[in-house]
Amino acid sequence: MYEKNYDVLKQVCAEKAVIRPVSQHRKPDGSMDIEGNLRLWNEALARFEVLPLWEDGAPGYDDRDPLQPPPSLVFVPSPKADKKRGTVIVACGGGFETRTGCEGMNVAEYFTDAGFNTAILTYRLKPYSRWDALADMQRAIRLLRAKKEELNITDKVAAMGFSAGGMLSANAATHFDGGDPEAADPAERESCRPDAAVLGYGAFAFAGLPGGFFVDPFGDRVFNPYVANKEELIYFAPEVNVTRATPPFFIWQTNSDDPRHSFTLGQALTAVGIPFEMHLFPQGAHGLALADGNNDLGMNLPHVARWAALCAEWLEEQGI
Repeated sequence: MYEKNYDVLKQVCAEKAVIRPVSQHRKPDGSMDIEGNLRLWNEALARFEVLPLWEDGAPGYDDRDPLQPPPSLVFVPSPKADKKRGTVIVACGGGFETRTGCEGMNVAEYFTDAGFNTAILTYRLKPYSRWDALADMQRAIRLLRAKKEELNITDKVAAMGFSAGGMLSANAATHFDGGDPEAADPAERESCRPDAAVLGYGAFAFAGLPGGFFVDPFGDRVFNPYVANKEELIYFAPEVNVTRATPPFFIWQTNSDDPRHSFTLGQALTAVGIPFEMHLFPQGAHGLALADGNNDLGMNLPHVARWAALCAEWLEEQGI
């Protein structure tokens, strides 16, 4: 089941169907072309066999944004797997407003070719909330485990994300539960704790990083584009939510992307003894994806591109 998705993925990536130069993501007035960006993703998504996260509709999902389809997964079984494997969920970035295609489909192609099953996550964006996006990631983890026999996979799941998707993956790794054994929905009986988290240049350290956020001295509003108030700031800051139950992390970014975010999370993981691997590259911009030239920036940085091979080795060690 879903075998056709591999061929479709190869075609989409070969055509660069989800990539366009940064300049084309802006309207003539300089504002972000959100509609054009989402249409690009939706056109590519329509070519796949899609697995809805909820068969009867996602809780809280409605028609408030016609360009946002119901949250879903594109499950891509790897024809190159040498054994029965778990799955890497790939969550693209885009500031919770848009979808950076190269961070979703192109990354999934790489790891599928490396022998891992992948699942490309279409999670909710604004005007939906961060809570909705996290609910989508948590549901995706549960759903893969509930369908492991049908999909011929193990119950091992890694949450991998980039930029906003990296923030989302970190949130899933620090907020989870063991499932509800009494739930009527089989997926809700499953744990939503990922077995591993992979973070690519996620700007997540807003609470633990000095200067990472600014509070209005005349009120409670937090001047941060990703959260609405202090409660969200603390909840969605993974560095202050790490516990001994947190899974291992693979973290990478470039020094031009403010590596203090990675340092801060690394310190939190170290404090409670959670294993992690971290790679900070001297050069490179935000949004590199595989850093192989197939990104909206058109940047090919072979040294930075090594992160993917290193990550594949690490995922193997985690038993994914």
